[in-house]
Amino acid sequence: MKVQIRFFASTRELFGVSTAERELPDGATVGDLIERLRQELDGRIPVGHLHVAINRRYAGPDAVLHDGDEVAVFPPVSGGHEGKRFWLTTEPLSLDALAALVTAPDRGAIVLFSGTVRGITGSQVTDYLEYEAYAEMAEAVLAQIGEEVKARWPQVCDIAIVHRLGRLEIGESSVMIAVAAGHRQGVFDACSYAIERLKQIAPIWKKEVGPDGRYWVEGPRGEGSPPVVE
Repeated sequence: MKVQIRFFASTRELFGVSTAERELPDGATVGDLIERLRQELDGRIPVGHLHVAINRRYAGPDAVLHDGDEVAVFPPVSGGHEGKRFWLTTEPLSLDALAALVTAPDRGAIVLFSGTVRGITGSQVTDYLEYEAYAEMAEAVLAQIGEEVKARWPQVCDIAIVHRLGRLEIGESSVMIAVAAGHRQGVFDACSYAIERLKQIAPIWKKEVGPDGRYWVEGPRGEGSPPVVE
């Protein structure tokens, strides 16, 4: 059987291509594929470093592959849209526009979050950031986070999340979240949960560029994180 592979962020740079095709024996698993890719790179992919998605859904090492599957291979994630609540864009973001999406007469509380690009983190200086994403999957994951928020905080009437891609300068917003409810109770917590969850599972990556070079930034791992392929 043949599978189509998509590489993102640091894995794209390792393999030197964004897409590839591999032929595997029937019954091969995600783990089998990753082991083959590691061999091709003489082990330059660290163990426990990769996430895999089959047809835009996260998959563990025991997941069985099928002919024609689209397999995305990527490192741990960093954390036109009319009518959408969850989308990616290369355009500058607007809190006013996002708030307008979730505003309605029955909503007395709207909490907004804006994540902006820092120029200094501790002793490290950043000139700018570059964001990229597995776009088709990322928007679905943002929508999943929205559903998780509503399940945990039933009082939430609406939520919108937008993430920017491409080159971002210091002070520009990379992500914005708007959470609306009839009253303020729990809405701040819901908004905080949404950004933490985004950093944990959304297939979006950032590269920091500064005087000391450029490198991919990996987000937190732990309970609730996607499965890692050893």
